[in-house]
Amino acid sequence: MKLWERIAIRGNRDVFYYDTKQTFEAEEFASRLYDMIRTEMENGKAAGVLFLCIGTDRSTGDSLGPLIGYKLKERELENIEILGTLERPVHAMNLETYQAILKLRYPNHVVVAVDASVGSMEHIGYVTLGKGALKPGLGVSKELRAVGDIFITGIVGSCGNYDPLMLQSIRLSIVMRMADCISYSIYLVEKLWENTALL
Repeated sequence: MKLWERIAIRGNRDVFYYDTKQTFEAEEFASRLYDMIRTEMENGKAAGVLFLCIGTDRSTGDSLGPLIGYKLKERELENIEILGTLERPVHAMNLETYQAILKLRYPNHVVVAVDASVGSMEHIGYVTLGKGALKPGLGVSKELRAVGDIFITGIVGSCGNYDPLMLQSIRLSIVMRMADCISYSIYLVEKLWENTALL
């Protein structure tokens, strides 16, 4: 049985779900992300790729983005820019500033927005990947401007509960497992670029 499923929402917007609780298919995830980035680059965003990792280390459930940013920085990837780490998180209070930075410094970059999210009970522990902008803050009823060309989210809790305190009671093991899966997949994307460059 495949561990991802394709779900079409809002017309032709496809979201791909990957289960990190079972055998996470990192190669499949990386290949799909690579294709999405390449398509964006062919459509004019050819200056580079930036991962915008959103969240805060002050809340376990919302720490997915900064953890991924931290893990990517540790890997010292050459072809990827990273904003949002444990040391310098991108969150609700400073997101507008970072959106201005993106416009000014990275206008022709493909922006991949990464964040924790809420979903249905059976999808907790799943990672989603899709084309289009990410709307941060929806899980805790915050209105923030959409950001990114591609999005990656990790479903940390149920959307039946909009209490911001819910994010603080999420198990760290769930968040760390998703952070490991996502950061490793992004590392594989870098390897795909290197291999393509050799051809």
